[in-house]
Amino acid sequence: MYNTEHMQTTFFQTMLPYVIEWGRNHGIKILFLLIIGYIINAVSGRVITRVVQKLVVARNGMSHDAEEKREQTLIRILFGTARITVWLVVVLMILSEVGINIGPLIAGAGVVGLAVGFGGQYLIKDIITGLFIILENQYRVGDAVELAGLAGKVEDISLRVTTLRDLDGIVHHIPHGSITTVSNKSMNFSRMNVNIGISYTADIDMVKEIINEVGLAMSADEQWGLLITKAPEFLRVEDLGDSAVILKVVAETRPGEQWAVAGEFRKKIKQTFDAKGIEIPFPQMVVHNSK
Repeated sequence: MYNTEHMQTTFFQTMLPYVIEWGRNHGIKILFLLIIGYIINAVSGRVITRVVQKLVVARNGMSHDAEEKREQTLIRILFGTARITVWLVVVLMILSEVGINIGPLIAGAGVVGLAVGFGGQYLIKDIITGLFIILENQYRVGDAVELAGLAGKVEDISLRVTTLRDLDGIVHHIPHGSITTVSNKSMNFSRMNVNIGISYTADIDMVKEIINEVGLAMSADEQWGLLITKAPEFLRVEDLGDSAVILKVVAETRPGEQWAVAGEFRKKIKQTFDAKGIEIPFPQMVVHNSK
């Protein structure tokens, strides 16, 4: 027991000067590199935020909300790229400080990059497409879009993928290279598009007036008026169906608010029709009994 404790004490006594010396020569430098990396990372976030806010200005009828969405999207992408670059440089400098030759690592990275160049066409396609999506402002974080047959709200955008969350709460990660068509449902403004069926015996002109009155009342409402930019109004007779006359009602809303406005409009028009005795018919079949 004594020999073991004596050996441990002797080992620590022997190694302690080397540890202290290494800490003086390398440990302080490594700590300094980590602190500098943290500071640069924090400062770069603030600088990128200010630069983007200065450069991104509202144009072509872009609203304040649209401008803010574009700013947040660019800030996320640029800050993410800067953060990876800063910490990659810090790690390489720390490896060099502890005595690891980083030359072969850099050369190896070049070889890997060459291999990726031959075998990673899809990755390159994703990144190039992502650059055009961002530069052309096709959609931003927070927009309601349809991409590659999937619809949802944009939660995140990187150079390679877009992250969507649909109405069921499912998160979809869509590589940019698979996107051929972008359908943005909340760019600058949105349009409510509702079909309403009424009985063939109803007076269409009277129903038209009721629809327009309900639309104007909604646009004057303290809550819903904030979401509506053009009041719901009768547009046309859309179709003569088997059991109903289909009327088209349209409105313009703030970006992404068309579904909420449409739901409230359907609720109010149903209540109004019930109060005025206007029938919203269900499918019916007329049977003729031959004699």
